[in-house]
Amino acid sequence: MISGNGAGPGAAKAFGRLLKFYRVRAKMSQEALGDLTSYSKSQVAMIERGERKPSEKFVEIADPALGAQGALLEVAEELKLSGVAAWFEDYLGEEKRAAAIHKYENRVIPGLLQTPVYAKAVFNCALPVLDDEEIEANITARMARKEIFHRKRRPHVTFVLEKLVINRPIGGRAVLRENLLHILDIARLSNVCIQIIPDDRETHAGIDGPFTLLETAKRRSQLVYVEGQNGRYFLTEQPDVGEVFARYGTLRAQALTPEDSVRLIEQVAQSL
Repeated sequence: MISGNGAGPGAAKAFGRLLKFYRVRAKMSQEALGDLTSYSKSQVAMIERGERKPSEKFVEIADPALGAQGALLEVAEELKLSGVAAWFEDYLGEEKRAAAIHKYENRVIPGLLQTPVYAKAVFNCALPVLDDEEIEANITARMARKEIFHRKRRPHVTFVLEKLVINRPIGGRAVLRENLLHILDIARLSNVCIQIIPDDRETHAGIDGPFTLLETAKRRSQLVYVEGQNGRYFLTEQPDVGEVFARYGTLRAQALTPEDSVRLIEQVAQSL
């Protein structure tokens, strides 16, 4: 399940392993490297695990400090072409090949539905804080994913969103309004269905949190992708996969119809 996004597969992970190799060889601790590069020990650890992209300044300092003789600088060029962390490259590979994508979200507007300005506001909320270079790379990668809506063999894409998602003004009211209008444009595509769950429901099938369901083109096999605070994973085996797909079906039944959902999004956008 490995795929890239313009760069070679696992670019962030490859850089992280190389960084750790040279750091250990140089007998330098993560904390010491962090002091040199103005990063914390935990941020250096995240880079070594491929969970965070290093800044250009970090690489320029680390390469000579660790005696890498340009190796880190060379691999860092691949990172610029990727814009996503290693752990997300696995998911993107599956998303690109999917015949169907189904997403339940209760926090923010999903990445596939975000505008660049909204996406920037989301990345600005990240902790540890991302630098400008990381944010721009992430935005570019996120916007590139939208090609999936229009590819030659278009996937069936559905979203079930909590009403809170379309009311939370990430980035400000004007940013949210622009994104809601963009969602309305996406909702007009024949292969896309968007539904909103009202906030007054007394029963709810999504209590355990957000998830993404993927159906592959070959053999229509099914995957579940879950992402949380400090972990992310795929579910590939039954009965786990079947249970989450059934849960999503219940969520769709509990949500407003696509037509009523569009009208609600229009009303919220007009009120901003």
